[in-house]
Amino acid sequence: MTIRSLDLLDLPTIYRYRGEALSLDTARALTRGNPLGAVGMLAYMNPQRHVYSAISAAEGTTLLGGITHSNGEPYARLLYLAPAQDLEHPNLPALIENLSSEAGAWGAFHVLAELDEDSPAFAALRRAGFSVYAGQRMWDVSALRNASASIKWPRAKSVNLPAIQSLHHQIVPPLLQPIEPAPRKASGFICGEGGPCYASTSTGLNGIVVFPLIHPDAKDVAAKLLSLIHFLPNRGGRPVYVCVRTYQAWLEHVLEELGARPGPQQAVMVKHMTRLIKEEQTARARQPAGATVQPSRVSRFAQKK
Repeated sequence: MTIRSLDLLDLPTIYRYRGEALSLDTARALTRGNPLGAVGMLAYMNPQRHVYSAISAAEGTTLLGGITHSNGEPYARLLYLAPAQDLEHPNLPALIENLSSEAGAWGAFHVLAELDEDSPAFAALRRAGFSVYAGQRMWDVSALRNASASIKWPRAKSVNLPAIQSLHHQIVPPLLQPIEPAPRKASGFICGEGGPCYASTSTGLNGIVVFPLIHPDAKDVAAKLLSLIHFLPNRGGRPVYVCVRTYQAWLEHVLEELGARPGPQQAVMVKHMTRLIKEEQTARARQPAGATVQPSRVSRFAQKK
């Protein structure tokens, strides 16, 4: 089995498999389409983004995969695996390992992948060292209407960043926060009426995905979601989806009552590229330049016999 990076000579192979790729980044697939399509490939031509694709060829079977990482992010994302009919091939875990090792070279601490729970690629990811850390579902809210104009979602400003980070720490479980770090800059939208709410978005030519963080004590959540969806700027006619992770599963009941259409239940998987070393190690103390150590004087007391 040979695994190598893709090059220009592999364009015919990419073209042949363009309709058989399994996307492992759901939000990007919903907003930018097929990862091996023309629009999907152009979306990654970003100088601030690392992109790597590899090909595995053995015994007449060809497997493809891709991974991406944004500068400064602690995690990388698997983009796709192809072809879909060979996702149970015994060589697939080795290809996934090759992609993950590239993420380690970029400095990523984790590699993420999203896929349907019944996907045939699930077993290959497990053999490559991935484990499930959360679940999610994409809800199609494109047809929802009757928004309240009185509920506002202004754009977040730098002064709102501490409140956004505090809300993130309250909602995202502590064990997941190293994988899903709090926002480091103010972006997205906020709503402070009746309880803290925050929403970030991912946009593309094919759609918009909303990632809400809503405190469980917030009031009028249904009305707030309707207002956010309806008044998204520059929406046009693009479909809109709301991503609900399992730690906010109560939002699914709200969306269901509003009439949103649920997508399949997905597993969000992670592979840790580093581990915490807890063994004690001896560290040599360094004396600051120019400092002197005065010897201590201990008086001796004569013992009485």
